[in-house]
Amino acid sequence: MVLGAEAGRMREQPSDLLLIHAAELATCARPARGDGCLDANGDGPRRGAAMGDVGIIRDGAIAVRSGVIVDVGTTQEVLSREPSGDASGAPRAAHVIDASGRTVLPGFVDAHTHLVFAGERYREHAMRLGGAKYLDILAAGGGILSTLASTRSASLSELVEGAMKRLDTMLLHGATTVEAKSGYGLDVDTELGQLEAARRASEAHPIDVVSTFMGAHAVPPEFAGDPDGYLDVMISHALPAVREQGIAEFCDVFCEEGVFSVEQSRRVLLAGMEHGLRPKIHADEIFPIGGAELAAKLGAVSADHLAAASQEGIHSLARAGVAAVLLPATMFTLMSRAYADARGMIDAGVPVALATDFNPGTSPTMSMPFVITLACLQMKMTPAEAVCAATVNAAYAVGRGDRAGSIEVGRDADFIVCDVPAVDALPFSVGVNPVRDVVKRGAHVVTSAGGGGRLCHSRT
Repeated sequence: MVLGAEAGRMREQPSDLLLIHAAELATCARPARGDGCLDANGDGPRRGAAMGDVGIIRDGAIAVRSGVIVDVGTTQEVLSREPSGDASGAPRAAHVIDASGRTVLPGFVDAHTHLVFAGERYREHAMRLGGAKYLDILAAGGGILSTLASTRSASLSELVEGAMKRLDTMLLHGATTVEAKSGYGLDVDTELGQLEAARRASEAHPIDVVSTFMGAHAVPPEFAGDPDGYLDVMISHALPAVREQGIAEFCDVFCEEGVFSVEQSRRVLLAGMEHGLRPKIHADEIFPIGGAELAAKLGAVSADHLAAASQEGIHSLARAGVAAVLLPATMFTLMSRAYADARGMIDAGVPVALATDFNPGTSPTMSMPFVITLACLQMKMTPAEAVCAATVNAAYAVGRGDRAGSIEVGRDADFIVCDVPAVDALPFSVGVNPVRDVVKRGAHVVTSAGGGGRLCHSRT
C-alpha cells in the first residue's frame, strides 16, 4: 500500500489509469474524525447515521498507478494534478475510462458465500413451490446431504473449475473481494479440499478470495445423533491441518436450533481461535437461541443471518462492535417474510454489512446488485446505507477494511462503473445487472467496450 508522501511522489508521474466524469462517485471514504465510527480516528466500519453518507463526489475522477489509488476528486481537480503530455493539456495516462452519466462505487465485497461445492439442487425449488418443507426435501435425498455427496466425490480440479466459473459471474456483477466458506465436505479431507480449491481459485482469478473454515456446518450422516463426536474430529484433526496449511483466516459455525447449540458453537469458535482463526458465526437465522450474544461475547468479526436475533442480541452486537452480515437473498429464495431487522440494527448502532449467501440450495444468486435491491425493498435500508453495507462495512466483516471497500488515496484500486445516473437509482435496476466496468487493482478486468459488461481478464 502506498501512503502519504510516497503517493504524492507518484503523482509526479502520469497515471496508469484515469477514470473521469463520473456522474456520482461514491467514495465510501472514512468520515470525519469520530463521526459514527468505531474509534475516534475514523477507522472501522460505519455505524448509525454514518452509513447514510457514502461520500459522493459529482463529476468525480480517480487516478491509479501501480494498482493503487493516487488521487480522488472532481474531474477538474484530478486532471489539474495530472501531468499533461502536450500543449492541449491532455493527460498522459495509459488508459482512460470515461464514466459520463454513470455512477462509480468501490468494488463490492461479498462477505458471506459458499463458493466451493459440486452438484446442483435446482429441483428443490420446484419442490418448495409445491409445498415441500425442508425435511421433505431431505427425505427425498436433497438438502445439504445432496451437496455433501457430490462434493465428496468431486476431484480437486473439478472444485477449482466450478469456483472459477462462479467467480467470473460474481466479477461481472461487481464483486472484487469474496469470502468463501467450506462446510460441504463434513469430513477432514473434503473440508481441506474445499479450502485448497478456494486458495487455488483465488490465485488464478482477479477476485480476492478470503477463506473461512466451516466444518461445523451440519452433522454428517455417519455421526447422526452424535454432534459432539463429530466436533471432536473437526477440532482434533481438521483445525490443526487448517493452521498447518494456512488455508483459512476465519472459523465459522452454524449456531441454530437442531444444528449446533450455543455451547457447542462456543467450543468450536474457541478452538478455532486457539489455532489462529478469527471467529464468525451463523447466528439466529430461524430461532433466537443466543448466537448474536455469543458473537458479542467472543468478539467475533461478524455474526451472519440474524433474521431471528433478539433485541438483546442486537444491542450486544452494537456494544461489541460486531458486524452484522445480513443475507436478504436467502429469505427471498425461501419465500419467507422474516427478513433481518436492518433498520433496528442500524438505529441501535450495529455496523451492518450485506452479502449474497451464495450457495446451491437456499440462495443461488451471485449478484450483489440484486442483494442491494432486496435490502432496500425488503429491509427498508436507504440506497446509501445498502452501498455502504456492500462495500466498506463488508470489507471490515472479512478483515479487509484496511485496503478494500472504499475509494481513497493509498487503497487498492478496486472500483466499478454502474450504468445508473446516481446512487439512489441503483436499487431500481431490478433483475438487470447495472455493472458495466470493473477495475481490480488498477486492471480493467470487465469492460463495457462494445456494449454491456464483458470479461477481459486472463486466468493465470
